[in-house]
Amino acid sequence: QVQVVESGGGLVQPGGSLRLSCTASGPTISRYGIGWFRQAPGKEREFVARVSFTGGNTYYRDSVKGRFTISRDHAKNIVDLQMNSLKAEDTAVYYCGVEKRPSQLSAPIRENEYDFWGQGTQVTVSS
Repeated sequence: QVQVVESGGGLVQPGGSLRLSCTASGPTISRYGIGWFRQAPGKEREFVARVSFTGGNTYYRDSVKGRFTISRDHAKNIVDLQMNSLKAEDTAVYYCGVEKRPSQLSAPIRENEYDFWGQGTQVTVSS
């Protein structure tokens, strides 16, 4: 059974940084890409970033390109999301999910293409 746990959220001032971690466990987890999504109050969950099953391919939504970096450590089953130059509009609950299909090279960006969501971690960017 796959289990996903997010951590690392908190309150940060605009321009600051946070590092989120997603620990995904399961017997075949290394065959699946991992994605980060976020959901702000009153809004739908949206794609943020994704790393492939190999860790070699990454993909980001336009608004976080150049500010966020997703990385994967297979040995520790951890996917990190380093967030720099944070803005108020980055405020949301951040979730990570496991891709439904294994070994994908292209980046799924729809919520229904992911499964096994964690409980989420709150990120608040405010002065």
